[in-house]
Amino acid sequence: MTIQQNFPLLPYNTFGLDVKAEYFAEVGSIADLKAGLRSNIRPVFLLGGGSNVLFTQDVRGLVLQNKLRGIRVVREFKKKVWVAVGGGEVWHEFVLWAVSQGYGGVENMSLIPGTVGASPIQNIGAYGVELKDVFVKLQALHLTNLELKTFNHSDCEFGYRDSVFKRAEKGKWCITSVVFSLTKSPHKLNTSYGDISKTLEANGVENPSIADISQAVIQIRTSKLPDPAKIGNCGSFFKNPETERAVLDNILVTHPQAPHYPLPDGRVKIPAGWLIEQCGWKGKRVGNTGCYERQALVLVNHGGATGEEVKNLAQAIIESVEEKFGVRLEAEVNMV
Repeated sequence: MTIQQNFPLLPYNTFGLDVKAEYFAEVGSIADLKAGLRSNIRPVFLLGGGSNVLFTQDVRGLVLQNKLRGIRVVREFKKKVWVAVGGGEVWHEFVLWAVSQGYGGVENMSLIPGTVGASPIQNIGAYGVELKDVFVKLQALHLTNLELKTFNHSDCEFGYRDSVFKRAEKGKWCITSVVFSLTKSPHKLNTSYGDISKTLEANGVENPSIADISQAVIQIRTSKLPDPAKIGNCGSFFKNPETERAVLDNILVTHPQAPHYPLPDGRVKIPAGWLIEQCGWKGKRVGNTGCYERQALVLVNHGGATGEEVKNLAQAIIESVEEKFGVRLEAEVNMV
């Protein structure tokens, strides 16, 4: 492992922000990770695929990029398998591997950017499926005492785009591997969410396989979300807000067609993209930043934007939505 100084992070964040790390190293093993932490360069910032981070300035201290690899079946049952995956594996590549092996459960989460190690932190999800639905356990290294610890499902305290790693344990651990429980055939398919059924029908698929669902999700995401290689972005910038029914009732007075989804606790979820679009932000450009023309939930870097500009745009959107609807949006993206 080599620690480099004044290292450019432009290729390491999907927003395409031209910032630098004071110190930087890739870690391909737990030994590398421990060596980096023993360097005593502080603070330490852990970087995965750079797809859920907004750098608002150069990064002081040591940036360690998780490159811990490996995918292997660790337990096999009659109807399922447990698969251990290195924290540095690219999430979508793991999904494609699972589909190619005939293992189901993650196909609806195809094309989500980022690494496997970051997936439990965010409890990533898409099209009716969340990481917690397939999660068994993870192994993580404590950044201070270098202790390896196993976190079981209950330890992670998963919530909507949330986990203990965003709260009580934030910034304390590097996730080195994750174990998933995947199904063997026949699979429990989820085609009811979003445009999956419509896309399968358009593709002429009557009895879909997990590969068909994965391909449909890839088609949908590609049609709605910009390619970070062409226009800088982090995908969905905001969480879909969960709010009290009374707040929705007030919105329905002026917007009777407002989309919403009931939650088990009696509250409702309202699509953030719809709220933003109603405030006139969709397709709007502000300096070098803006809202993507096909999906208001996505903030983009049109070229040359700074993290501070994106942050200011996000704040302006939050304020306008709160003023119009009485709902305060919360960012999914980690601002550094």
